[in-house]
Amino acid sequence: MLTRAAEQVAEHAKRVVRLEIELAIVELKRKLATLGVGTGLVVAGGVLGLFGLGFLLAAIAAGLATSMPMWAALLIVTGALFLIAGGLAAIGVAALKKATPPVPELALTEARLTMETLKNGSG
Repeated sequence: MLTRAAEQVAEHAKRVVRLEIELAIVELKRKLATLGVGTGLVVAGGVLGLFGLGFLLAAIAAGLATSMPMWAALLIVTGALFLIAGGLAAIGVAALKKATPPVPELALTEARLTMETLKNGSG
């Protein structure tokens, strides 16, 4: 009778550990996906910032070489690109802060609570 109860407790403990490992894996996958999206947005912001620099240089060249309307148009495009790049970079940085560090917090909390319950239940 006691052996059967001990086997059941051991089996339940194994299932709990398996579930906690699954929870940790799911949580890590979710955080790594967010980290990937954030990284992609920061890279996109950087690329658009580089394009913005190119347009700024083109605007300066056009301003020196041609009349004011072309220069003004290029400067407006440059400003728009910088605004878009800044927005993407800000969203990306926020996503990176949200996803780091990639630690399975829920799984660790569950494991800690399980261990406390087992200690308190057996004591």
